[in-house]
Amino acid sequence: MDELSKVIEKGESRSLEFKESLSLQNEIGDTVSAFSNSCNGIILVGIKDSGGIKGVQMGKDTIEGLANYIKQNTDNSVYPDIKVESVDGGNIIVIKVNESNEKPVFFRDKAYKRVGKSNHKLSASEMRKLAKESGKKIYWDEQVCEDSNLNDFKQKKVDWYLEQREKHRNISKKINISFNRFLRNIKAVKNNKPTNAGMLFFGRDSVLKIPSSQLRLIKIKGEKINGIILDRCDCDGALWEMINQAEEFLKKHINFMGLRGGKSFQREDKFDIPIEALRELIINALIHRDYETTADVRLFIFDDRVEIINPGTFPRGVTPKKPKHKPVNKTLSQYMYDVGFIEKYGSGIINVKNLLKKNGNKEMKYVLHEIETKVVVYSQLADLLKKDREKRGEKFGEKFGEKFGESQMKIFRLISENPNISIFQVANELNLTTRAIEKNIAKLKQKGLLKRVGPAKGGHWEIGTERAKFRI
Repeated sequence: MDELSKVIEKGESRSLEFKESLSLQNEIGDTVSAFSNSCNGIILVGIKDSGGIKGVQMGKDTIEGLANYIKQNTDNSVYPDIKVESVDGGNIIVIKVNESNEKPVFFRDKAYKRVGKSNHKLSASEMRKLAKESGKKIYWDEQVCEDSNLNDFKQKKVDWYLEQREKHRNISKKINISFNRFLRNIKAVKNNKPTNAGMLFFGRDSVLKIPSSQLRLIKIKGEKINGIILDRCDCDGALWEMINQAEEFLKKHINFMGLRGGKSFQREDKFDIPIEALRELIINALIHRDYETTADVRLFIFDDRVEIINPGTFPRGVTPKKPKHKPVNKTLSQYMYDVGFIEKYGSGIINVKNLLKKNGNKEMKYVLHEIETKVVVYSQLADLLKKDREKRGEKFGEKFGEKFGESQMKIFRLISENPNISIFQVANELNLTTRAIEKNIAKLKQKGLLKRVGPAKGGHWEIGTERAKFRI
């Protein structure tokens, strides 16, 4: 008793904290986190800030309840040594906390350190440093999503996940445990709040809660970033919904081409760049990016290539030439695998390379930077047209311009840039009558340079050359 009185007389310090009552249990938890991340420490409950004895009213389960509260709300779980001492006739709860070997230790999803006599919230960089020093890996997607609650989840999205998991992984969609426990088991919920992974996959509006999760797609005229923007899509919803939206955008804007092989008159129709390869790269960008930055994942469609840029770099030991499964966001990777968006861990880059090679595209290129990763996928059609021009020794359109009038040249260029353009839109763009446009288009058709596929509404134009037909 005398020893504890002497400790109290010295006052609060880096390793000693006073709390007046158990009603301050959240402040007690903050200090448990701070001591666990900084130094061994003691928390005395029932002592005023001035050092005066106030005492604590004890119940049958007071100590057990406090121990459980600390254990359930800390990560890694902390099991402090708790006992009751009597000082000047009052009950004092003594909580001894040891510095943890695995850091950082969170309390209610926040981590603290001890600075002098007070607790300070750890910054993201301080948490990463502590984790690195202690050898503990912290996954962003397993942390709690700030300012969210379980009402931010949408049941239909969870149902879709269960259906897809049953379809692709043969795991029954029937849940034999409580719904909340199921969400905890798949790491969508932690401490009764959505995790970042849970919000991105099951949230009503994930971009609103996690603005950095935005996926933006842009179609640009030409081969430079400052070209005219022809179309754009800011994807929204859950992460898997964004991927589906992106795929539709790609199908709309990636060139569709039909080639006749040298050994057969039968035409092979295919996308200039395989959509499946681009989809795989988008998935990789979304699940392996650094979500702690404010940058978006961006995809640019140029005339000669597609560029996909995502914040973050390859993990240590992983390169484009030596890909292996070392996820940046472990839970998101698992979700994508569960619903069949990933078929085999660590095979994404290899699969993309094989798809490009099979389709006739040259190998993609990675441009690595300390804060972002860019992958460039090249257009097969752009290469074919370039080779044709080089073979004929002409710039695109020179002979066409010599053989045909200026109006036909302009019509041809407009249609090549937008295969879905209508005659009315062409007339409006060139400030000509629709009748004049129809006459010129008829002449282009006669020369085999233009073909209409499908009805006036819903169809598209095909450009013809000597060796191939392209839906551009």
